[in-house]
Amino acid sequence: MTSKLVIESVDLPGLQVFAKCLVQCLPSRLTIGLIGTLGAGKTTLVQAISALLGVDRADVTSPTFTLLQSHRGGGQTLHHLDAYRVADEDEFLDLGVEELFDEEQAWTLIEWADRVADVMPANTLWLKILLGTDPETRTVEISTSDHELSQALGTALREMISKS
Repeated sequence: MTSKLVIESVDLPGLQVFAKCLVQCLPSRLTIGLIGTLGAGKTTLVQAISALLGVDRADVTSPTFTLLQSHRGGGQTLHHLDAYRVADEDEFLDLGVEELFDEEQAWTLIEWADRVADVMPANTLWLKILLGTDPETRTVEISTSDHELSQALGTALREMISKS
């Protein structure tokens, strides 16, 4: 069963707060599937997560043409991939992503992950970022079939909301 949470009216500073929530509550090994149109904030969210782990956010750019960038910070490895230019799931798997999914102390963050959804791990944390009617706000839909992850996120998000 998949759990789903929705956060509405998130502005860019709110995306930073959301990133902090994720860094504080997520397990040390995780795959995050990022979905959203161009300009929705997928790379911005990855930059915020990276910065919180001590990676210079200027070093974190969209891997559209390189397909994979890896960064290390705060004892954590971040593998940042982009599936936009990948022809199909076989080409995506040829990048060696299954090894990345299994790496300890590593988060694998994949932009345009809906394009390769059938080969993503079952316990993927899905983050769908939607532009709002106000171009400065976003709606973030969070879903996962991992019950423990869902519980941890729910608790962290309630704390985040109560502090704002």
